Amino acid sequence: MTDLLYSETEDDLRATVRALLADRAGHQTLLDRIETDDPYVPGLWKALAGDIGAAGLLVPERLGGLGASHREAAVVLEELGRAVTPLPYLTSAVVATETLLGLAGEGGGPAAELLAALASGDRVAALAVPFSTAPPAPVGPLDDAGRAGSSGAAGSADAGAPAGSAEPLGSSEPVRAVADASVADVLLVPRPDGLYAVAAGDVVLTPLTPLDLTRPLAVVDASGAAGTRLADGDASRAAIRRGLLAGAGLLASEQLGLAEWCLEETVRHTRERHQFNRPVGSFQALKHRMAQLWLDVVGARAAARAAADALATGSPDAPLTVAVAQAYCSKVAVRAAEECVQLHGGIGMTWEHPAHLALKRAKSDQIALGSAGRHQDAIAVLVDLPAPR
Repeated sequence: MTDLLYSETEDDLRATVRALLADRAGHQTLLDRIETDDPYVPGLWKALAGDIGAAGLLVPERLGGLGASHREAAVVLEELGRAVTPLPYLTSAVVATETLLGLAGEGGGPAAELLAALASGDRVAALAVPFSTAPPAPVGPLDDAGRAGSSGAAGSADAGAPAGSAEPLGSSEPVRAVADASVADVLLVPRPDGLYAVAAGDVVLTPLTPLDLTRPLAVVDASGAAGTRLADGDASRAAIRRGLLAGAGLLASEQLGLAEWCLEETVRHTRERHQFNRPVGSFQALKHRMAQLWLDVVGARAAARAAADALATGSPDAPLTVAVAQAYCSKVAVRAAEECVQLHGGIGMTWEHPAHLALKRAKSDQIALGSAGRHQDAIAVLVDLPAPR
């Protein structure tokens, strides 16, 4: 039976992460950082990933990690969502790590070596696919080596070369909207013959201006770079889909954390803000809006926890549970952020209040790793029901 409750270990982890973020990455710190071109708080990744060990939660102990599960990683992402923290946790410690776990096997080889470095927090990786890519969706040239010939398959490395060897990648189309590529040490680049690990210094990054300034996006051009082939095309396809599925499932926990903060901050503000000598939160119309939002957040918590548990236990229903969580939680996060801005009144529209950080993150997450509509279509396929027209 699915366990939606938090364990004592998960509560302790939450308290540790929340204390770190409150001390090092409060909302005022983020508001100051996004005025610059670098939103990442110096030293914060080392503290979270290395000192606390959060980057190695999904990695087994035999591969250098902590041997925890997606449930613990989900708790970390809830706290990162609450604080709208600019860290590459979702992209590196979840998506890239899960992708490498699909290739590492029992240990040994370049994938296992890179996993150990990611688990320790010494290195950061990003999967070079658009951040909007959904789990069952095509992932670029890996999906069809024949079709991909026009985008560089002909110039790629020999498909018969052994995995683990350093090879030139050949020419290809740049990949747009890769999240956290600017802070990654290693890019996992799909090619028709497999997945390559490419040093970030060997690719050309062109920063984009994202809606969510706390999660930078970039265009990645790996043409002419050399990389280490981690696996062949078939194994790489399965590994990338594994990484995207875990990313989509745990993104729901980030959206949950964001929605919870928006609700709590709105309740706090409406309790303290007075009109006509009464707290505005005592007005019936606002009570109803916040009560409905509370019900939505409770539902989002159930959906997000179910997705994390399904991933942690390797449930065969994980794709369906993840799709349900994303289809529901992305909408709840946006609605919670919109209510937060609106019920704060004029101050909610200002740059000085953090409500706009939450709204931009929620809107950005709404299309990250697949839109709600994309996941609803996936649900229709998985349960054999006709999709809505």
